[in-house]
Amino acid sequence: MEKFANEIGYSDILPYEVVKVISEKTLEVRCMGAVIDPSWKPEMAVGGFMAHCTNQNEQKWSITSQPCNPVVRIRLHKDGYWRSKDGSKFRLSDKPCMYYDYNF
Repeated sequence: MEKFANEIGYSDILPYEVVKVISEKTLEVRCMGAVIDPSWKPEMAVGGFMAHCTNQNEQKWSITSQPCNPVVRIRLHKDGYWRSKDGSKFRLSDKPCMYYDYNF
């Protein structure tokens, strides 16, 4: 079983860590902390509503466990996605992923 569950938003991704395996179809996860790496700076070009980030696929984040964050239960659905009670989608992974869509 993978150690992480990344929440898939419209175009953003938030990292969660698996804290407990309840069953093959039920996990408990907790949101991780993510801080943008200061070595990466968005390169903005005029376009879109205000600007377009030309290097957003090169983002670097420092991701850490946050034991004080609440635990959320997710369940595996027939469509292959893991979902929380509020309908948020997750994909399991062997590494945490953080992605912010600067162009959305």
